[in-house]
Amino acid sequence: MLSIRDLRVTIGAYEIVHIEKLDVAQGRRVGLVGESGSGKSLTAMSIAGLQPREARLTGSIRFGDRELIGLTDDNLAAIRGRDIGFIPQDPTRALNPTTRIGKQVAEALRLNTDLEGRAVKARVLDLLRQVQLPDVEAMVRRYPHQISGGQQQRILIAMAIAANPRLLIADEPTTALDVTVQNEILRLIVSLSATHNMSLLFVSHELGVVRAVCDEIGVVYGGQLVEMASSSEIVSRPRHRYTDALIGANPGLPEGNELTEMMGRRFHVIEGSVPSVANFPDGCRFRDRCGFAIDRCTEDPPVTGSDDHLLKCWNPVERTPGA
Repeated sequence: MLSIRDLRVTIGAYEIVHIEKLDVAQGRRVGLVGESGSGKSLTAMSIAGLQPREARLTGSIRFGDRELIGLTDDNLAAIRGRDIGFIPQDPTRALNPTTRIGKQVAEALRLNTDLEGRAVKARVLDLLRQVQLPDVEAMVRRYPHQISGGQQQRILIAMAIAANPRLLIADEPTTALDVTVQNEILRLIVSLSATHNMSLLFVSHELGVVRAVCDEIGVVYGGQLVEMASSSEIVSRPRHRYTDALIGANPGLPEGNELTEMMGRRFHVIEGSVPSVANFPDGCRFRDRCGFAIDRCTEDPPVTGSDDHLLKCWNPVERTPGA
């Protein structure tokens, strides 16, 4: 349903993102995970045509039978909303503070559907019920500042699914929310995806969250997709050294939620941080932070493996059969 091949996002003299292969099948939930600055959000925004104006895209992003790269802004706008829904990170910035909630949701409907008049009003109320907001008749009359952050995020989700899109892109949709509300929003996104058979591309820096939400995980580092497989495969049998390091650095959740089980447990640390685009090393972009780099890592590794497990690494983690 979504097929990316050799996508390059360039700003000025720098190649920020290079995704050689990424597929999202109909009804599947795919996560992109990596540290801040890894390029995962820019990848997601480029699919929706929301990349910075100075960014240049080459390669291929096919949505169904249509190529998205090269479309005019008007053509992209027609696809975004009707066929591709997008949930941004920060609801306080995405919602208009001077416009009532009902009017903002209604505007999304008028832009992306053929509904008019009373049908719009009825659909607005239905959407607010779908995202499990209370007292929807009163909610439509409120302004964003009169509701909580979690309720604001639910409004954005309602706007994103207003036209029943085939693909929903969620760009770190719980970053600005507290832990309890995060859990509620994540459950809602998964439920809506299943109910409407929507594909989901979910962006996050939290591996545990992506594992809980998604069927498949793509690990992004330095703007490149370095490993992709099923969620269980990524977590239990990682092959790329960066994926393995991410898992080692993730505290996860103790079994039975007993905090005492984590006492004394030692976590690994990935030394340093993702370098700026001007300072990526030659070859594997992770090699300067990897403790397992070999001479060949100065060359750019190809994408290898099968569609079930893609890998971009010269010296992967070796797994014994059955492990």
